[in-house]
Amino acid sequence: MENRKRKGSRKKMYMRMVAGSLIRRASRLIIAVLAIAIGATILSGLVTIYYDIPEQLGREFRSYGANLIVLPRGEAKITRETLGKLRNLIGTDKIVGMAPYRYQTVKINEQPYIIAGTDLSQAEKNSPFWYVEGEWGNSQETSRVMVGSEIARTLGLKIGDSFTVQGVRYGEKAEASRQDLSAEENLKRDLARQNFHKKLTVRGIVSTGGAEEGFIFADIDMLDELISDTFRADVIECSIVADAAGLSELSAKIEREIPELQPRAVRRLTQSQDIVLGKLQALVLLVTVVVLIITMISVYTTMTAMVAERRREIALKKALGAENKLVMGELLGEGVLLGLTGGALGVFLGFEFALRVSLNVFGRGINFQIALIPITIAVFIIITVTASIIPVRRVMDIHPAIVLKGE
Repeated sequence: MENRKRKGSRKKMYMRMVAGSLIRRASRLIIAVLAIAIGATILSGLVTIYYDIPEQLGREFRSYGANLIVLPRGEAKITRETLGKLRNLIGTDKIVGMAPYRYQTVKINEQPYIIAGTDLSQAEKNSPFWYVEGEWGNSQETSRVMVGSEIARTLGLKIGDSFTVQGVRYGEKAEASRQDLSAEENLKRDLARQNFHKKLTVRGIVSTGGAEEGFIFADIDMLDELISDTFRADVIECSIVADAAGLSELSAKIEREIPELQPRAVRRLTQSQDIVLGKLQALVLLVTVVVLIITMISVYTTMTAMVAERRREIALKKALGAENKLVMGELLGEGVLLGLTGGALGVFLGFEFALRVSLNVFGRGINFQIALIPITIAVFIIITVTASIIPVRRVMDIHPAIVLKGE
């Protein structure tokens, strides 16, 4: 019991000595705490950005178009059921846009054109770089479509103009309806080639500088109804938040679990994303290392000045019987307290710093990394202790008799 009391009283005395020393040198130590806090702010902020960059940059790259193309295997088409399986497999949290496309040849003024049926809302998410004069279409207004600028110039179409497309109906719905007709009616229908005529209105004119300027973009359900067929997509364009490795892994998973599909990553886009991401992360890592070195130099300078100022105090303690270990432990305890205070303050300031950077650069918020709290505090305690070792070791060179004589 007596030993425990002695140890407890020693700990209390040790803490009083450390606290008293810090209070007496508050002005100098405030500067040291601020230096550590600034370093911890930049460190925690940059680490938060470092781990958040892949997702943020991935979403920014999605403005350059889809990075995964999914095709049907063989002669089959992609059904709505398969589309649902694909969406569930990828995960809605990773999908920026997923637009199925069905292409059908129609005639306007007896000239052939291609109409692309798609989910226009998803196509807009996949292709924000398209310049659309007017508005994107939607599934509620099936007769209003977007036309490529090349078609608009050829036909002299402007926003609000109407035109008529014609073509041939076929597919499961058309064949089912034939079974309910008489032979004479079926003959008439065959002679008529099951032609359809549909009046469409221009809602938007698309300019991309690519092949899209030669297409008519319509709601895919409207196109299916027009040709009397069920949902059958020719291709699915997917915009997914993932790097090259993630896309390769996802492609393998799709081939394994949905064998009727053939995924193809857009390698040029994903490789460019990885190159930019690698350079940004390298820059963040370099700045972090520089900040840690500067913080260590600042702590080293502060502790060196503190030891120099306290030479007479240290000499007096040693003259009264204090061992070098006790005096060095007191100084290192001050360093630990500095690292703890500055690191804790810097963690929360660092999140605010990272949040402002993310909002200003990417226009999106970020999530606070709880694990950064103990990690940052531990890192800066280690930094302060490491930077304090050399100055504190100079205590061993202080000789009480010489110092107290004033020599």
